Amino acid sequence: MDEKKILADQFEANRAHLRAVAFRMLGSRTEAEDAVQEAWLRLNRIDVGDVENLGGWLRTVVARICLDMLRSRKLRREDPMSDGEPDQPSEAGTASYDPEYQLAMADSVGLAMLVVLETLGPAERVAFVLHDMFDLPFDDIAPIVGRTTDATRKLASRARQRVQGTPVSPEADRARQRRVVEAFLAASRDGNFEALLSILDPEVVFRADEAAMRLGSEAELRGPTAVANAFNGRARGAKPAMLDGVLGVVVEAGGRTLLVLRVTLKGDRIAGIEAVADRESLNGLDVTVLD
Repeated sequence: MDEKKILADQFEANRAHLRAVAFRMLGSRTEAEDAVQEAWLRLNRIDVGDVENLGGWLRTVVARICLDMLRSRKLRREDPMSDGEPDQPSEAGTASYDPEYQLAMADSVGLAMLVVLETLGPAERVAFVLHDMFDLPFDDIAPIVGRTTDATRKLASRARQRVQGTPVSPEADRARQRRVVEAFLAASRDGNFEALLSILDPEVVFRADEAAMRLGSEAELRGPTAVANAFNGRARGAKPAMLDGVLGVVVEAGGRTLLVLRVTLKGDRIAGIEAVADRESLNGLDVTVLD
């Protein structure tokens, strides 16, 4: 078999793991893909005969690339002289409302964890992710972050304390909830059944009032499969909205509210959906559609 084909196959066998490492460090699917692609380019520039453990080498390279990206991101946020314009949000912030990013939330690292990881410095974040999430020894992490083993251990310990003790602000929690709802709507519109299942709690319940039933809704559905089937390929006119100050979904037709969905979250998954179409109930709601 051609050597390049063998090398490509070995890289592909490691791609999912590398993407997971990069995503946990960067919090951005787009940046994670960029980091993995850069690792592939670097792999093609070396003599692989000198590499004893290709998987370990690739993970180290991806970690170093991510560390550089985190440092660059931090510098961009702190540089007040860039072009006279206000600081722009980092990729991790802007990607949060990208539908592709929403679907990446099926990844085992939760949204709340990503919010807290954003509070860590670059070296702290890399040390914590590699050790606590991927069980990499501190001796292996130290050269990546450019510290001694003891200093690296302290970095991870400090990060762990912040992760365990940092309260999530109301604003961050609302942002987390919005990301979950938008992920649900994106998966619904795209007809992505697997993504819908990943966003729904195992004990999710959907209920509809009589007016919503006349519009075609079932009275009650239980379980992620039934609820995902009901929403799969739909929600094209649905938008996230605040319903009496609580995050939900609104469906409009001709500039008029047709239906709202009250959404109940359990962690990073949707545990309850209540469809309300009764005109009297809708008229009494304070509905604010979110941009």
